[in-house]
Amino acid sequence: MAGHFEPLPGGGAAVALDEVEVSILRSLAVQLLELIGPGETHGPESVDPLDRLFAEGPSEPPSDPALARLFPDAYGAPGTEQDQRERAYAAEFRRYTENDLRERKRQDALGVVRSLDALTVAGDGAAVLRLAPEGCRQWLGTLNDLRLTIAARLEIGDEDDSEQLYGLPDDDARKPMVMAYLWLGGLQETLVEALMA
Repeated sequence: MAGHFEPLPGGGAAVALDEVEVSILRSLAVQLLELIGPGETHGPESVDPLDRLFAEGPSEPPSDPALARLFPDAYGAPGTEQDQRERAYAAEFRRYTENDLRERKRQDALGVVRSLDALTVAGDGAAVLRLAPEGCRQWLGTLNDLRLTIAARLEIGDEDDSEQLYGLPDDDARKPMVMAYLWLGGLQETLVEALMA
Protein backbone atom coordinates (compact mmCIF):
# COMPACT_ATOMS: atom_id res chain seq x y z
CA MET A 1 0.00 0.00 0.00
CA ALA A 2 2.93 2.37 0.51
CA GLY A 3 2.89 5.03 -2.17
CA HIS A 4 -0.26 3.91 -3.95
CA PHE A 5 -3.97 3.66 -3.28
CA GLU A 6 -5.66 0.31 -2.81
CA PRO A 7 -9.40 -0.41 -2.80
CA LEU A 8 -11.28 -0.77 0.49
CA PRO A 9 -14.00 -3.37 0.95
CA GLY A 10 -17.37 -1.74 0.41
CA GLY A 11 -15.97 1.22 -1.52
CA GLY A 12 -13.36 3.87 -1.03
CA ALA A 13 -9.59 3.58 -1.03
CA ALA A 14 -6.60 3.68 1.30
CA VAL A 15 -2.97 4.74 1.01
CA ALA A 16 -0.03 4.71 3.42
CA LEU A 17 1.73 8.07 3.66
CA ASP A 18 4.84 8.98 5.60
CA GLU A 19 5.26 12.25 7.45
CA VAL A 20 7.07 13.96 4.56
CA GLU A 21 4.40 12.91 2.05
CA VAL A 22 1.64 14.17 4.34
CA SER A 23 3.47 17.48 4.73
CA ILE A 24 4.01 17.91 0.98
CA LEU A 25 0.40 17.02 0.10
CA ARG A 26 -0.95 19.37 2.75
CA SER A 27 1.33 22.20 1.64
CA LEU A 28 0.32 21.77 -2.01
CA ALA A 29 -3.40 21.67 -1.13
CA VAL A 30 -3.07 24.85 0.96
CA GLN A 31 -1.23 26.57 -1.90
CA LEU A 32 -4.06 25.50 -4.22
CA LEU A 33 -6.59 27.04 -1.82
CA GLU A 34 -4.60 30.28 -1.83
CA LEU A 35 -4.49 30.26 -5.63
CA ILE A 36 -8.25 29.64 -5.98
CA GLY A 37 -8.99 32.42 -3.50
CA PRO A 38 -11.37 32.89 -0.60
CA GLY A 39 -14.97 31.77 -0.69
CA GLU A 40 -18.05 33.52 0.55
CA THR A 41 -17.50 35.65 3.64
CA HIS A 42 -20.92 34.73 5.02
CA GLY A 43 -22.29 31.27 5.68
CA PRO A 44 -24.00 29.55 2.74
CA GLU A 45 -27.15 29.16 4.86
CA SER A 46 -27.53 32.96 4.93
CA VAL A 47 -27.70 33.18 1.15
CA ASP A 48 -31.01 32.78 -0.64
CA PRO A 49 -30.62 29.69 -2.88
CA LEU A 50 -32.10 31.53 -5.87
CA ASP A 51 -29.78 34.49 -5.37
CA ARG A 52 -26.89 32.08 -5.22
CA LEU A 53 -28.07 30.27 -8.36
CA PHE A 54 -28.16 33.50 -10.34
CA ALA A 55 -25.13 35.19 -8.77
CA GLU A 56 -22.83 36.49 -11.44
CA GLY A 57 -19.16 35.71 -11.49
CA PRO A 58 -16.32 36.95 -13.68
CA SER A 59 -16.80 37.05 -17.44
CA GLU A 60 -13.14 37.16 -18.44
CA PRO A 61 -10.71 34.25 -18.14
CA PRO A 62 -8.08 34.55 -15.39
CA SER A 63 -4.77 36.10 -16.40
CA ASP A 64 -2.73 33.66 -14.28
CA PRO A 65 -1.89 30.66 -16.53
CA ALA A 66 -2.51 28.19 -13.68
CA LEU A 67 -5.96 29.63 -12.96
CA ALA A 68 -6.70 29.73 -16.69
CA ARG A 69 -5.91 25.98 -16.75
CA LEU A 70 -8.21 25.37 -13.76
CA PHE A 71 -11.01 27.54 -15.18
CA PRO A 72 -10.75 27.26 -18.98
CA ASP A 73 -13.11 28.82 -21.50
CA ALA A 74 -16.07 26.63 -22.35
CA TYR A 75 -16.11 27.53 -26.04
CA GLY A 76 -13.41 27.41 -28.66
CA ALA A 77 -10.53 25.00 -28.88
CA PRO A 78 -7.66 25.67 -26.47
CA GLY A 79 -4.88 27.65 -28.09
CA THR A 80 -7.03 28.89 -30.97
CA GLU A 81 -8.51 32.31 -31.55
CA GLN A 82 -12.15 32.60 -30.60
CA ASP A 83 -14.50 34.52 -32.84
CA GLN A 84 -16.67 37.24 -31.33
CA ARG A 85 -19.66 34.92 -30.85
CA GLU A 86 -17.55 32.24 -29.11
CA ARG A 87 -16.07 34.91 -26.80
CA ALA A 88 -19.57 36.08 -25.90
CA TYR A 89 -20.74 32.52 -25.22
CA ALA A 90 -17.65 31.78 -23.15
CA ALA A 91 -18.09 34.97 -21.12
CA GLU A 92 -21.75 34.18 -20.45
CA PHE A 93 -20.99 30.58 -19.46
CA ARG A 94 -18.14 31.69 -17.18
CA ARG A 95 -20.32 34.37 -15.55
CA TYR A 96 -22.78 31.74 -14.30
CA THR A 97 -20.50 28.78 -13.61
CA GLU A 98 -17.07 29.92 -12.39
CA ASN A 99 -18.14 30.83 -8.84
CA ASP A 100 -19.66 27.37 -8.31
CA LEU A 101 -16.65 25.67 -9.87
CA ARG A 102 -14.30 27.65 -7.64
CA GLU A 103 -16.37 26.69 -4.59
CA ARG A 104 -16.30 23.00 -5.52
CA LYS A 105 -12.53 23.07 -6.03
CA ARG A 106 -12.15 24.93 -2.73
CA GLN A 107 -14.29 22.36 -0.88
CA ASP A 108 -12.36 19.47 -2.46
CA ALA A 109 -9.01 20.95 -1.40
CA LEU A 110 -10.34 21.66 2.11
CA GLY A 111 -11.49 18.02 2.30
CA VAL A 112 -7.97 16.88 1.40
CA VAL A 113 -6.41 19.17 4.03
CA ARG A 114 -8.85 18.00 6.70
CA SER A 115 -8.26 14.32 5.90
CA LEU A 116 -4.50 14.86 6.15
CA ASP A 117 -4.87 16.80 9.41
CA ALA A 118 -6.82 13.88 10.89
CA LEU A 119 -3.93 11.47 10.29
CA THR A 120 -1.62 10.36 13.06
CA VAL A 121 1.76 9.18 11.85
CA ALA A 122 2.61 5.95 13.72
CA GLY A 123 5.94 4.91 15.19
CA ASP A 124 7.01 3.31 11.89
CA GLY A 125 6.72 6.72 10.25
CA ALA A 126 3.61 6.03 8.20
CA ALA A 127 -0.11 6.63 8.52
CA VAL A 128 -2.88 4.95 6.56
CA LEU A 129 -5.34 7.35 4.98
CA ARG A 130 -8.72 5.68 4.48
CA LEU A 131 -11.15 7.48 2.22
CA ALA A 132 -14.87 6.94 1.78
CA PRO A 133 -16.21 7.34 -1.77
CA GLU A 134 -16.91 11.08 -1.27
CA GLY A 135 -13.39 11.58 0.05
CA CYS A 136 -12.04 9.76 -3.01
CA ARG A 137 -13.95 12.15 -5.27
CA GLN A 138 -12.47 15.14 -3.41
CA TRP A 139 -8.98 13.69 -3.63
CA LEU A 140 -9.33 12.93 -7.35
CA GLY A 141 -10.47 16.48 -8.02
CA THR A 142 -7.68 18.02 -5.97
CA LEU A 143 -4.94 15.76 -7.35
CA ASN A 144 -6.08 16.71 -10.85
CA ASP A 145 -6.14 20.42 -9.96
CA LEU A 146 -2.66 20.22 -8.43
CA ARG A 147 -1.28 18.53 -11.53
CA LEU A 148 -2.92 21.12 -13.81
CA THR A 149 -1.46 23.93 -11.71
CA ILE A 150 2.03 22.46 -11.70
CA ALA A 151 1.79 21.73 -15.44
CA ALA A 152 0.94 25.39 -16.05
CA ARG A 153 3.90 26.53 -13.95
CA LEU A 154 6.21 24.13 -15.82
CA GLU A 155 4.64 25.15 -19.15
CA ILE A 156 3.59 21.59 -19.93
CA GLY A 157 0.98 21.76 -22.66
CA ASP A 158 0.68 18.12 -23.66
CA GLU A 159 2.28 14.70 -23.19
CA ASP A 160 5.17 15.62 -25.52
CA ASP A 161 6.07 18.58 -23.32
CA SER A 162 6.17 16.43 -20.18
CA GLU A 163 8.44 13.82 -21.81
CA GLN A 164 11.36 16.28 -21.95
CA LEU A 165 11.15 16.85 -18.18
CA TYR A 166 11.96 13.26 -17.22
CA GLY A 167 15.68 13.66 -17.82
CA LEU A 168 16.26 16.96 -16.05
CA PRO A 169 19.58 17.18 -14.20
CA ASP A 170 19.36 17.28 -10.40
CA ASP A 171 20.56 20.88 -10.27
CA ASP A 172 17.70 22.13 -12.48
CA ALA A 173 15.42 24.42 -10.45
CA ARG A 174 12.33 22.75 -11.97
CA LYS A 175 13.29 19.27 -10.72
CA PRO A 176 11.30 19.38 -7.42
CA MET A 177 8.17 20.53 -9.25
CA VAL A 178 8.62 17.82 -11.87
CA MET A 179 9.01 15.19 -9.16
CA ALA A 180 5.84 16.45 -7.44
CA TYR A 181 3.99 16.43 -10.78
CA LEU A 182 4.99 12.81 -11.46
CA TRP A 183 4.25 11.67 -7.90
CA LEU A 184 0.81 13.28 -7.92
CA GLY A 185 0.14 11.58 -11.26
CA GLY A 186 1.00 8.21 -9.73
CA LEU A 187 -1.30 8.84 -6.77
CA GLN A 188 -4.09 9.92 -9.09
CA GLU A 189 -3.66 6.88 -11.33
CA THR A 190 -3.68 4.39 -8.45
CA LEU A 191 -6.73 6.08 -6.91
CA VAL A 192 -8.64 5.69 -10.17
CA GLU A 193 -7.54 2.04 -10.40
CA ALA A 194 -8.60 1.42 -6.79
CA LEU A 195 -12.04 2.87 -7.44
CA MET A 196 -12.48 0.75 -10.58
CA ALA A 197 -11.44 -2.49 -8.84
